[in-house]
Amino acid sequence: MAHTHTHDHHHHGHAHPHSHGPHAHPAQAAHWSILRMPVPARLLAALAVSACLWAVVWLAMR
Repeated sequence: MAHTHTHDHHHHGHAHPHSHGPHAHPAQAAHWSILRMPVPARLLAALAVSACLWAVVWLAMR
């Protein structure tokens, strides 16, 4: 027995203000981005941040 199933995809509009007027901020070139770092450097940075946060937790628990 074949089973057919249809989905009605209704897109509910969510209002997000989006300004194109003179007060809109132009995109700026990023001087530094974690996405431009090679993967090993990202892992080292994540480990360093994690170690610092654990040090803060350790000091707070003392």
